[in-house]
Amino acid sequence: MTVPLPPLPPTAGVDDDHYRPGGLSMVDLLTEEHEQIGALCRELADPALAADQRHRVAEVLVATVTRHLSGEEQYLYPSVRGALADGAEVADREIAADADLLRALRELSGTASDDPAYGAAVAEVTGQVDRHTRAATTEIFPALRTVASEAELIRLGNRVQIAEEAAPTRPHPDTPATPPWNRIVEPAVGVVDKVRDAVTGRQTYVDDLPDGTRP
Repeated sequence: MTVPLPPLPPTAGVDDDHYRPGGLSMVDLLTEEHEQIGALCRELADPALAADQRHRVAEVLVATVTRHLSGEEQYLYPSVRGALADGAEVADREIAADADLLRALRELSGTASDDPAYGAAVAEVTGQVDRHTRAATTEIFPALRTVASEAELIRLGNRVQIAEEAAPTRPHPDTPATPPWNRIVEPAVGVVDKVRDAVTGRQTYVDDLPDGTRP
């Protein structure tokens, strides 16, 4: 069984079954992102982190997780749904959990770092991120590797990267979470978010953080 892919451009003179595109596989890419997100959560929970640094790290965490979930919903879960025997159940479960995580991110982004509720907001996000990562690492990724070729996973990884670049940077838990509508709505919402980020000077990437603040 192979993973269903969106239509691909033809590769002149190359047998598609033996073509290996460049880039990271979707599994490797998302695994790296899980590690980066986990590091941001640990950094944010550090009681020694100064208030201004905490605000920057929180902004980057919210944006990074939001982009990550958008990429997964556009390409990981449709692949899971189409390729695994229990894929529909797994995808539906993870999409529902994503909505909860997006709501937790929205709560975190709306809570001041000196608010007594801030620590609980960080803990809620961290707990949901940990659950998300465990499900992917122990269940979803191993199952996908058994049914998809490396070339398919690399092509999916390329698409996830493109989707994340156009994705929202702020949590929108009520937007569509399944294709085709999320592939239409997410880039449009992403444009609005990026304009707001530019106007407010909001930082959204780990590389935007000062060296001493990067996890």
